[in-house]
Amino acid sequence: MSEPQNNVKLDAFSELDKDHRTFVRLTVDENLKNKDLAARVNRKREATMSEWKKSTWYKQAREAYIRTAVKGEYKVKGLKTLLNLLDAKSEMVRLQAATTLLKMAGTLSDNDTPELIQAKVRKANAEAEIAEQKAELFKRSESTGITKIVFSDDLKPDKEDDTDQEGDESDGTDTESR
Repeated sequence: MSEPQNNVKLDAFSELDKDHRTFVRLTVDENLKNKDLAARVNRKREATMSEWKKSTWYKQAREAYIRTAVKGEYKVKGLKTLLNLLDAKSEMVRLQAATTLLKMAGTLSDNDTPELIQAKVRKANAEAEIAEQKAELFKRSESTGITKIVFSDDLKPDKEDDTDQEGDESDGTDTESR
């Protein structure tokens, strides 16, 4: 004969009997009137349903059920819905569905916004276009034999720092007459 495990704690939903669990499920999953709820959980009075909804056990069990359902069944339904929205007619709906899926997969930061993503795409496209133009110019200059000097706005420090050189420390102006 095995002893019950004392360290196992059931949540408020799991501790309920079958009728009460059914009641909680129906109030979360379906929008039924008290009359219909009473019939489904084997009760004769609608008032009992109102009393149950006001009780502490119901509120705790409802929260426990929602947490469990979101982790399981609702998560699957939500994912299926998002996948279906990827084929929506609206471009914005498709973008939001894709963004949500990427965030769920951990490949997109919460700091990213659709506008920021679009700006990053535009920037990447512009950089690719610039690289193509530079390659085309390089090909043309090689075929014509013309050497071109390309100026860059990349401000990188010189390898040599002029301030540490020995020698004349004047500022370059000649104040003495020769």
